[in-house]
Amino acid sequence: MSTTKYLKAIRAERNSGFKSAMLLSSLAIGAGLMFSAVQEARGATPVTNTFPVTATITSSCTVSGSNLNFGSAIDPLVAGTPLDATSTLTVTCSNTTPYTVALNAGANAGGATNFTSRTMKSGSDTLGYQLYLDSGRSSVWGDGTSSSSAKNGTGTGSAQSLSVYGRIPSLASVVPGSYTDTVTVTISY
Repeated sequence: MSTTKYLKAIRAERNSGFKSAMLLSSLAIGAGLMFSAVQEARGATPVTNTFPVTATITSSCTVSGSNLNFGSAIDPLVAGTPLDATSTLTVTCSNTTPYTVALNAGANAGGATNFTSRTMKSGSDTLGYQLYLDSGRSSVWGDGTSSSSAKNGTGTGSAQSLSVYGRIPSLASVVPGSYTDTVTVTISY
């Protein structure tokens, strides 16, 4: 073997040994880092805590009403009395919310609780009427005072229909005209 080849072989062997040593050294360092990371993860103590999640739901109600119309062409000589009509109140209250629906005596009764004097007017002419809780028209719908009753219920979260039963007891001596009154609905909850 020539000297040149011999020297090349020795250099190649040295380089190969150096590369092997470098590779082994890199592997040892990597393994050490991995072992250190695993030990750190094993040795770490987890910390936990809690936080509140809250919501406050309030009670809520709405009420609306439709027109109570006894008729637009009532002939007092032909129409039978008493003259009855119905209307509907729509109540929507949050689920499980207890409520009370009260009606006042109207704008023309001479007082908010003067339920026996509910009156529609046409100018200075008057026409008496009454509002009831029941279809038999025996329980006057008011606010719970002056021999009246209010309507109690419990909300469902959906609209509930309440019937208002109206009655004109007599048309005797009524003067022709367009009669009106305004009743205030109050819902308490």
